[in-house]
Amino acid sequence: MIDKLEMFIALANERHFGRAAEVCGVTQPTLSSAIRQLEDQLGVQLVFRGSRFQGLTPEGQRVLDWGRRIVGDMRALKDEMRTVRAGLSGNLRIGVIPTALPMVAGLTGAFTAKHPNVRVSILSRTSVEILGGIESLDLDAGITYLDNEPLGRVAQVPLYAEFYRLLCAPGTALADRDQVTWAEVAEQPLCLLTGDMQNRRIMNQHLAEAGANVVPQIESNSSIALISHVLTGRWASIVPRQLAQMFMTGGQLRAIPIVAPEVEHLVGLITARRDPMTPVLAALIAEAERFAKVATL
Repeated sequence: MIDKLEMFIALANERHFGRAAEVCGVTQPTLSSAIRQLEDQLGVQLVFRGSRFQGLTPEGQRVLDWGRRIVGDMRALKDEMRTVRAGLSGNLRIGVIPTALPMVAGLTGAFTAKHPNVRVSILSRTSVEILGGIESLDLDAGITYLDNEPLGRVAQVPLYAEFYRLLCAPGTALADRDQVTWAEVAEQPLCLLTGDMQNRRIMNQHLAEAGANVVPQIESNSSIALISHVLTGRWASIVPRQLAQMFMTGGQLRAIPIVAPEVEHLVGLITARRDPMTPVLAALIAEAERFAKVATL
């Protein structure tokens, strides 16, 4: 039953029989047969079928909700028994919003030093993708904004407050200022993150409050791409303070505090609410709480 539920969850996530089979490491006929056996066992149709996947039936959606809980609990049980046998080990998949990537090593570095048998995968994701990944069991945890958009039913550990800087090249219009306002920032040629990023939605909100409707010439889902454009001297960008600090050596760029108002948004670790928590996630949460204490000093 567990194996069949795993395959059913993969099909719901991928919405394609071939890709789901590849994710599960089985052939497509094997996956299709497992789904039919699951339907026979439960006595309901789970999938609308045609020449290709056409979605889940209402019963299939309910089974998906139950299946994710059952499979999540089984994975937690296996993790706990593995910890009993061999200590903390396994794989940990963390989705991280791009603007938090400069900070993540402070958490994962300390965590892996204490738990060297845990392998950590850090994946750059939007806030929406992080929530979806945790729900679908594709991610174990996420680092995202806690106070700007609804998160749903997840466990949360605040990590640090994000402040914002105008990042620009020396010699540009505002480069010699000690601070700038949101209204002044709006008048600059900007390159910003794409609209699917929550950071961009935050920027739009504060620029709108300053009476501006900014349409940047350059957009990207990569902070590195934005910074490379700022380095040309033709554009400026709005970035978190922690990201700006990574590029301040050598005097190539200036990072100027944005005030009127100086805003902040809370970034933190989120995981699925589960009781009991898996040993790996419990250890990660404990490390996140230690990280937060240091970050606020």
